[in-house]
Amino acid sequence: MPIEIVCKIKFSEEDAKPKEKEEGDEQSLLGAACQGVPPRDLATFASSSTLHGLGHACGRGPRGLRRSLWALALLASLAAFLYQAVGLARNYLARPHLASLDPAGVAPALGFPAVTLCNINRFRHSALSDADIFHLANLTGLPPKDRDGHRAAGLRYPEPDMVDILNRTGHQLADMLKSCNFSGHHCSASNFSVVYTRYGKCYTFNADPQSPRPSRAGGMGSGLEIMLDIQQEEYLPIWRETNETSFEAGIRVQIHSQEEPPYIHQLGFGVSPGFQTFVSCQEQRLTYLPQPWGNCRAESEGGEPELQGYASYSVSACRLRCEKEAVLARCHCRMVHMPDSLGGGSGGRCACPMPCNLTRYGKEISMVRIPNRSSARYLARKYNRNETYIRENFLVLDVFFEALTSESVEQRAVYGLSAFLGDIGGQMGLFIGASVLTFLEILDYIYEVSWDRLKRTWRRPKPPLRTSTGGISTLGLQELKEQSPCPGRGCAEAGGASSLLPNHHHPHGPPGGLFEDFAC
Repeated sequence: MPIEIVCKIKFSEEDAKPKEKEEGDEQSLLGAACQGVPPRDLATFASSSTLHGLGHACGRGPRGLRRSLWALALLASLAAFLYQAVGLARNYLARPHLASLDPAGVAPALGFPAVTLCNINRFRHSALSDADIFHLANLTGLPPKDRDGHRAAGLRYPEPDMVDILNRTGHQLADMLKSCNFSGHHCSASNFSVVYTRYGKCYTFNADPQSPRPSRAGGMGSGLEIMLDIQQEEYLPIWRETNETSFEAGIRVQIHSQEEPPYIHQLGFGVSPGFQTFVSCQEQRLTYLPQPWGNCRAESEGGEPELQGYASYSVSACRLRCEKEAVLARCHCRMVHMPDSLGGGSGGRCACPMPCNLTRYGKEISMVRIPNRSSARYLARKYNRNETYIRENFLVLDVFFEALTSESVEQRAVYGLSAFLGDIGGQMGLFIGASVLTFLEILDYIYEVSWDRLKRTWRRPKPPLRTSTGGISTLGLQELKEQSPCPGRGCAEAGGASSLLPNHHHPHGPPGGLFEDFAC
């Protein structure tokens, strides 16, 4: 009769998990591909790195004096490279630049500049009416012409029109201009255009930017030569001083390009009566650098006007615009010479950066006294004036190019990005023998090690729970005999320690020992 032995087996959760396959078992290709490759250690990376000296300092091999010297040399070279790199970076961030002067060759023709002139006296006394004096009292400080003063009806004068007042009472160029020549050709007041400035009604020669007059030769006689009568008998009498009171006699002149409006009260120069003034000009084309090297204002790409009321941007136009906004914010009006455009005040500090490209005219001024005795008598007969009047009111202005050449002054970056990268590359090659790809190798190795550690942190197994599970195993006696290393009964009798059931065949054993002492 077959005997069945029932054993109760206790095992933990770890024992219940399936064991790993042995080396001889088959593995799927997909599983092998999904398994991560362990990262290289530092010695392996140092041996294959292109950084000079790293393999000798951190590679495989015994640690000794030789490796210590290599590590010291590597650290010293790295420190020297970093010191040089910091100096180069500071030099680059300082944005150094220089101005280069490039004299151009002689040109067959050169565009003549615009010449703006104003009589220092803004209003002719004989042309002012009582209404004009009443409205201009704050500017002129004049009493009324009528001894009885302004009548009661005078308090109801119509609102003043400053453009009309300036046109009527300003000095008329047709009366002041006695002679005019440009490059040997006669010119007249019709060749001047009217412009309004802080000096009132002024006149500009060659003001059209679309068709500027060319100058085909240099030297005196090849530019603009005019004779003016400043009409001192029309100057306003001074009864009391105001902010606009002037003690001078003569004209104010500014030489500028056609693209910028005259800013004559700041940038002009004076010409006195009784002298012939020679102004030798030299065209200068200036090119400034934008940010971060400089502070110039680049031109707009859309081609639209950058300032309302002006066709192009210039420092003079920007200053006039700022003055207009300040006056408009405080008085809700504008002066005649300010741009006629809508818009309120900015409410803050008005900054006018220099444009990146502009044209200037260098000037050299000299003068001689006129007229001499012979010419004084001649001019007195010609213009029906006495010699004293000629000396006190007549002047000659001669504006010409020194030569038909222009100077180009250009700001250039001394230390650009390409030079900075070249110097950094040279220092890297000299001290540590590295390149951009070397740093990519280091970054790749750091990423590989960091990613592997992160994966290990994420996939770290939880501590096992020691929960026991019960199971019943039934083994037949024949199976036990087959699994036993000793197939015969004598083996069990001869050596009890090596028997599969060492204590269960004993006839005097306890009844429950079959479940307590058996171990699988």
